[in-house]
Amino acid sequence: MGRVAGRVAFITGAARGQGRAHAVRLAQEGADIVAVDSCSDVPSLEYPMATVDDLHETEKLVRDLGRRVLARQVDVRDQAGLDQVAADAVETLGGIDIVSANAGVCGCRPTFDLSDTEWQDMLDINLTGVWHTVKAAVPHMISAGRGGSVVLTSSVVTFVGAANVAHYNASKSGVVGLMKTLSAELGKHGIRVNAVHPGNVATDMLFSDSTLRVFCPDLANPTPDDLRDRARTGDVLGQGWVEPVDISNAVLYLASEEARFVTGVSLPVDCGRRIG
Repeated sequence: MGRVAGRVAFITGAARGQGRAHAVRLAQEGADIVAVDSCSDVPSLEYPMATVDDLHETEKLVRDLGRRVLARQVDVRDQAGLDQVAADAVETLGGIDIVSANAGVCGCRPTFDLSDTEWQDMLDINLTGVWHTVKAAVPHMISAGRGGSVVLTSSVVTFVGAANVAHYNASKSGVVGLMKTLSAELGKHGIRVNAVHPGNVATDMLFSDSTLRVFCPDLANPTPDDLRDRARTGDVLGQGWVEPVDISNAVLYLASEEARFVTGVSLPVDCGRRIG
């Protein structure tokens, strides 16, 4: 028996990166998966989002593990769309037991150079999108009366601060506040709510040209190797970044019975960056 066998996990941002890793890892441990992703670009960001083909690949990876999967193209800014996916999950998969509100974006710009659109897009996706996700899924968990686990994706930046990410930090710090309130409200229903705080993670977002330029502004054409050399100095384990599955293992722990008495917690997976 897997650590989350027989449960259904509702995962946003599941087409690639951390979200895909969460879907695969939870499926490996016996969960059926609801995989949600917008699969559409955000004009205010300088890197491309996941595609429909990416979402289909996540769907295939889960099916290849012998688990059921419901994959839908929905933006987390669309409450009605998320509500429909959650209802369909209950009807076709029998309920929702785990929520991974993972969908998020990142941008880098000095605070006073940010446009209203850049600020609002970041808040709408990273914070309001998390609220939309739990608003769509958690009422079904309450109605089912089986308890469950909600894991919100925040960031190590909420511990350490960083220049040029005011909108990102504000959104991810808001996620922590939301987590604390939800954990207080949902404990009586046996639903635990926690946050995972990744540091640098080896995804398309980290390796995008725009992010590489932020880390290596003095290089004309920086590469991931250049980034790693510089990022290693920022964490006590000297790694520079972790792999998506390292975050997924933290999500799995928080979703499993091993964390049955863990709620209202911020769990960093950052190679010690917050103390480096």
